[in-house]
Amino acid sequence: MDVPLWLALLVVGYLGVKFVRPPWWLIAVLLLGGFLLANSVLAPVIDSFTK
Repeated sequence: MDVPLWLALLVVGYLGVKFVRPPWWLIAVLLLGGFLLANSVLAPVIDSFTK
């Protein structure tokens, strides 16, 4: 069974927020930081590291 990445991330994110209860500012910082890193010059380095 193939699950799309966006669906898996949505489920893991929902369960993490529901059970771990991190502060909302931390969630916002992680989302914004990930968005900014994906559009930075470090994106190819991160991409090669995660593969």
